[in-house]
Amino acid sequence: MAVRGLDSPVAMVLAIGGLYVGQSVISGVTFGALPSVMRDQGLSLDMIGLTYLAVLPWVLKFLWAPAVERYRLPRAGESRSRSIVLVGGLVCAAGLLLGGLVGAGNLAAIVAVILVVALAASTVDIACDGQAVESLSVKHHGWGNAAQVGGAYLGSAIGAGLFLVLVAHLGWTHAMTLMAALLVLLGLPFVLSPAPPAPAHRPHRPSLRSALARPELRRGLALSALYAATQKWGMTMLGPFLVDAGLDLASLGIVNGAGGMAVGFACALLGGACVRRWGSRPVMILALAAQALALAALAASDWTKGTPQEFLVALALVSSSGIMALGFVALYAQFMALSDPRQAGIDFTLLQSMDALVSMMGGLGAGWISQHYGYGACFGLSAALAFMAIPITARLSSRPKPLSSHEEQGAMSELAPIKS
Repeated sequence: MAVRGLDSPVAMVLAIGGLYVGQSVISGVTFGALPSVMRDQGLSLDMIGLTYLAVLPWVLKFLWAPAVERYRLPRAGESRSRSIVLVGGLVCAAGLLLGGLVGAGNLAAIVAVILVVALAASTVDIACDGQAVESLSVKHHGWGNAAQVGGAYLGSAIGAGLFLVLVAHLGWTHAMTLMAALLVLLGLPFVLSPAPPAPAHRPHRPSLRSALARPELRRGLALSALYAATQKWGMTMLGPFLVDAGLDLASLGIVNGAGGMAVGFACALLGGACVRRWGSRPVMILALAAQALALAALAASDWTKGTPQEFLVALALVSSSGIMALGFVALYAQFMALSDPRQAGIDFTLLQSMDALVSMMGGLGAGWISQHYGYGACFGLSAALAFMAIPITARLSSRPKPLSSHEEQGAMSELAPIKS
């Protein structure tokens, strides 16, 4: 039964925020906590690296997004977003329970489990993003993206931080059981929320071809790639840089966990307010300029040596959590604006997949540059790239081209009952 009162924009933002927290709990457990637990049980580093296969569903989810979107938006009748989220969430929870039973030391079994969980979570993400674009008016996009980015920081802190504490005190099986229960609780507000009014007929058939045929969507893919490169590539070496600067692992854990969550969540909320007031383009440009300055400061600290650790920690928090949260709230608001509401799950997924692909590639390149030329070269090149990206971002993030008259009529007829 649907819960009354959950059809307001605020309730919808909180509902999708719960899903984003849950997805990031899974990512935190997989990429933050699981490698540490495996290492503690004596597994080799090359074997532990196999856990990163779980990133593949997030990179490749655009391949099955059309099928998910066609199921989610039938020719007639209400959206099936909630049923997708329900089934996908239960698969994720069951996967965590199974992972708790097989144990972190059983490498083949745990990799198979996390791949299934990642596949289910990435599919839920398609439905969640599509529902957010459909249900939230343009003026509420910033808050929706604040929930997305803020939820990511909160979920990562739970999955990579709290989970390890639970493992230490309760054991692997009980910790995984609690994470599974938390996923179910986080998904309930969305599953129990009422479906929006359904149009009488949906003539549009969602497809990748329809997405890639739109020039503004192709421009958005370029923007996604550029922004991921400028905001993330330099940050991949921040942890090793702080360790080599003398910061111990315990302190680094506090910085990445509690500090990163607090700063990231606060800046995500600030980003949502700024996007609502000024739009996404100026906020993205501001974040690029700030990140360029932060990266330049990191490069200078490596070249000059002797920079106080307190300053480096503060700079790391500002750049990796604060500025990135601010910028990505604005970027995802741009993604929402670029997505065709008739197939938002496909369009938004394409843009996110480009982000994930470029981020993965950049991690390899940043490591090679740092190894051969030093951290200063990595941070300095990233700062220069961020500065040069400002005018390109301003051009690529211009207002999306309106739909053609034929497309506009179709979209209005399909969405009028939903947006009213």
